[in-house]
Amino acid sequence: MTTSVDTGNDDAQYDDTRYDVEAIQERWLPVWDELAPFRSGLPDDERPKKYVLDMFPYPSGDLHMGHAEAYALGDVIARYWVQRGFNVMHPIGWDAFGLPAENAAIRRGEDPVQWTYDNIAQQKASMRRYACSFDWDRVFNTCDPEYYHWNQWFFLQMFRRGLAYRKASNVNWCPECQTVLANEQVVAGQCERCDSNVTKKKLTQWYLKITDYADRLLDDMEQLEGKWPEKVLLMQRNWIGRSTGAEVHFEIEGREEPVTVYTTRPDTLYGATFFVVAADSDLASELAAESPAQAEFSDYLDKVKQTSEMDRLDSSRAKTGVFLQRYAINPVNGERIPVWASDYVLADYGTGAIMAVPAHDQRDLDFARTFDLPVRVVVDAGEDPAVTGEATADDGPHVNSGPLDGLNKDEAIAAIVEVLAERGTGEEAVNYRLRDWLISRQRYWGTPIPIIHCPSCGEVPVPDEQLPVVLPPAEGLDLKPKGTSPLGGAVAWATVDCPQCGGEATRDPDTMDTFVDSSWYYLRYADPNNHAAAFDPELVREWLPVDQYVGGVTHAILHLLYSRFFTKVLNDLGLVDFNEPFTRLLNQGMVIMEGSAMSKSRGNLVRLSDELSRHGVDAIRLSMVFAGPPEDDVDWADVSPSGSAKFLARAWRLAGDVTSSPGSDPRGGDESVRKATHRALHDAAQAVETFRFNVAVARVMELVNVLRKAIDSGPGSDDPAVREGAEAVAIMVSLVAPYTAEDMWARLGHEPSVARAGWPDVDESLLVENSVTCVVQVAGKVKDRLDVSPSIAEDELRDLALASKSVTAALDGRAVKTTIVRPPKLVNVVPE
Repeated sequence: MTTSVDTGNDDAQYDDTRYDVEAIQERWLPVWDELAPFRSGLPDDERPKKYVLDMFPYPSGDLHMGHAEAYALGDVIARYWVQRGFNVMHPIGWDAFGLPAENAAIRRGEDPVQWTYDNIAQQKASMRRYACSFDWDRVFNTCDPEYYHWNQWFFLQMFRRGLAYRKASNVNWCPECQTVLANEQVVAGQCERCDSNVTKKKLTQWYLKITDYADRLLDDMEQLEGKWPEKVLLMQRNWIGRSTGAEVHFEIEGREEPVTVYTTRPDTLYGATFFVVAADSDLASELAAESPAQAEFSDYLDKVKQTSEMDRLDSSRAKTGVFLQRYAINPVNGERIPVWASDYVLADYGTGAIMAVPAHDQRDLDFARTFDLPVRVVVDAGEDPAVTGEATADDGPHVNSGPLDGLNKDEAIAAIVEVLAERGTGEEAVNYRLRDWLISRQRYWGTPIPIIHCPSCGEVPVPDEQLPVVLPPAEGLDLKPKGTSPLGGAVAWATVDCPQCGGEATRDPDTMDTFVDSSWYYLRYADPNNHAAAFDPELVREWLPVDQYVGGVTHAILHLLYSRFFTKVLNDLGLVDFNEPFTRLLNQGMVIMEGSAMSKSRGNLVRLSDELSRHGVDAIRLSMVFAGPPEDDVDWADVSPSGSAKFLARAWRLAGDVTSSPGSDPRGGDESVRKATHRALHDAAQAVETFRFNVAVARVMELVNVLRKAIDSGPGSDDPAVREGAEAVAIMVSLVAPYTAEDMWARLGHEPSVARAGWPDVDESLLVENSVTCVVQVAGKVKDRLDVSPSIAEDELRDLALASKSVTAALDGRAVKTTIVRPPKLVNVVPE
């Protein structure tokens, strides 16, 4: 039949005899808009606070399958804690600056502003339809001047503290995007955005001094142990790459200042038979300048500049180089060793120079064999690398090493560091793989760097009262990548008076790396409409750090490391009272198709909009959550959204079949049904809190089966225990399928919203099992099942199993060799 229902829309009509996904969605979406059940931070809200955050999206188009998984998982967590009585802040915004918008604008000949905001509007509408439990009062976009005002303010705080600085250096350069890249944005030698091979280019750029925080970034990971995936912590530790060794000072003949190299194996100094400098380093150019090898070096350098860093790091690649006709002096034995320039040494690693120990480093050995350089064994590993072609890096007694002979590795390192220190030719040192964060970008669509360049005063910060420095309109600017920032072409915008001397000056033409935007956005959510400050420290103290962060492992190094750095800087500035931004981290896998990442070129692209239209929002959400552990990839070819829809229809029908009145006391109902309900509530709660969302769904499915049986062939639809179970199903289903759950809740006679119904209290006495099922096997094959006491003794269980008629028949007169008893759940009878 068709009935009129008060859902906040007087004209709402729906058929309560049929599970109509589309009608249910249309029925409840406007109700939720009016009720705003997930609004957080109201002044009279006394619930304890909890902050659940999903990594915010980039508005590159409509939501895709990856978004569907990520936001379904985060929503389970947020909705669960609301049900548990918490005031949950679950905000959303958009990470809106960056290359995709600018490149799309170039292709289409349109302003990136319009393209970006159109996509944000599209994604916002899709998120509303997807029923994400966001607090829509806290939305912001990083391309809003009200937001990037504070990017600029933070930059200036760092500039004043010496943490933001500008220097000339060889930087990672993407020839396709025509912009520089931070080291973290180079993946296997390629641009993370376009997969082009990255080269090196010498430019003067802005850096943030993240290296000042290297030790704290490492040591504070102790706070995250057991709360973040170990894989992420390991990736960050390896990226920071702290190592202990020694800095050794080598004299170069004809050069006044010695050259310092860093090594983790100073104990092998006696095996250093040549010296190598990075071909593209300033040192190499200096040493070649007055050398007979200058012309040869110049030609070689031109070739090196055309070689990607990925190729240079390829250990299987043939070694190349130029002898610079210069000599270094080994500080431990006084030997003259030749100085070479080569591309297998990188300018930005250490000092861009190494002592080469070919017997105990494979790359050095390959180079030595290529150019017929001497190989001297100083750690006895039983084989001669000069003969085998295999360097030995193992520990062993030292040989050919003067005072170090006979010592093992640790003893030799300690001894040689002491010798170097006594002679003034070296000292113990700590080195890091981490490099300062290069934030300059030669593109338009980003935060302008708030520095003015004055011929008289140098680098002058824009006064705070003149912030934000707003981007000029894109109209009339050539946004095509050409190696220099388009902002330099906005002459009227770029030409300003120097704030110090009043003379003519120019704005810095570069924009900031967009990872600056996402390095502090989680703080802004606590106070998104503050026009006087980035945030109110008191509101941040109330809400942060983030209790639960959800996002992909691809951000393990970039975003997560930068956010940790920003938090520590803000802690030093006295703006926050914690030093880690995210207490717990959950990484979700990817959504793939037939074993591969989805893409148009592979022909395996699945459109989220099509799946939502075909199966409904709830079935897609449920399929994502039920597919497996959240950290695993979801292969959509193996997923059954139609099966999810069928389950939801079964659950929905339960609510309509309940005939007892709301408020009925379940204590007078069927005990077995009540036990199933309370076990499901208990197990589902534990599963959600340990991120086993698929297990939680399985428990709900089991309870639905129990209730269906109870209605059809058990105590019946008017049993108050059945109502208790159906209401529990609606509440648990609300975590993954909110439309279905809300309709169930209404059919059960309740006002919306089920999202705020509260997680039912579990009666611990109903979790005690009166009996369990014991499986009885004969020769490993199941022959019987016995209902036994959970506390049954081993001897009693053995006797019961051997007395079973099914066991007797299976033995067929054979004697029993042994009986394996695992009370209370297993007996295995082994015949002779």
